[in-house]
Amino acid sequence: MHEPGIDDETPEGYFHIVKFKDWDCSLEHSTYMNGRIAIQLNDITDGMPIATATVNIPEASLQPNEVIIKNYSENEGMSKALMDAGIIGPPSRSIRTGHVIVMVHKLLV
Repeated sequence: MHEPGIDDETPEGYFHIVKFKDWDCSLEHSTYMNGRIAIQLNDITDGMPIATATVNIPEASLQPNEVIIKNYSENEGMSKALMDAGIIGPPSRSIRTGHVIVMVHKLLV
């Protein structure tokens, strides 16, 4: 899995801020090796990685503007945090992977 590594700075110079658990986070967008969108959350105070918000399921069919959000285990609450921040829309469908079900969301930014 390729970890995210490109800043998500908008043309106006504004960074999207996501409140995830106890952290205020900035977004970094990148791509997985198969070209799908990857999203990393980093602490805005020190830049340290907090969480990888997405998962890559190569066999899942996705539109170019869709992402699969990891909303289980240490990422519980990720979907809500990203929806509250206007980063993703509501889930459009679910995908079973292993012992968990993940949700597909439209990326809004």
